Amino acid sequence: MNAAIICVGKLREKFYAAAAEEYQKRISRFGKLEIIELPDLPEPANASDADRLKVMEKEGEQILSRIRPGDRVIALCINAPQYESERFAAHLADNEMRFGSRQAFVIGGSLGLSGAVLRRADEQMSLSKMTFPHQLARVLLLEQLYRACKINAGEKYHK
Repeated sequence: MNAAIICVGKLREKFYAAAAEEYQKRISRFGKLEIIELPDLPEPANASDADRLKVMEKEGEQILSRIRPGDRVIALCINAPQYESERFAAHLADNEMRFGSRQAFVIGGSLGLSGAVLRRADEQMSLSKMTFPHQLARVLLLEQLYRACKINAGEKYHK
């Protein structure tokens, strides 16, 4: 596996950071995973829609600057297709075989992803119809990437 998670914001709580670190360690035996953390830009007090759009666009510019030209970009969005774990594993393997490039998963800030990032994305994916804090979304994605690696390697993973 050759993947990156490009995310807005840091893991502030120790328990999220510990979980993410553990999954990164487990994934490392299956290939390369890069975590790219970008600053979470502050939303101005009493922000208008235009103010929020400016923040999203600035975060989007930061995200786009970290995407490589050949990356297969998967934007995490609430209203996007969802996968069962086995299908997600097969999809990742198929992407790797067909495109042979790094798969870059993008997790936006609290306001979401800019239109420019969504236009650059090759596909969109949802972890759930539920809304999660961005820190937890990163841990959930890491867990599913680890699960996919185990499935694709023919190894058992607790169901």
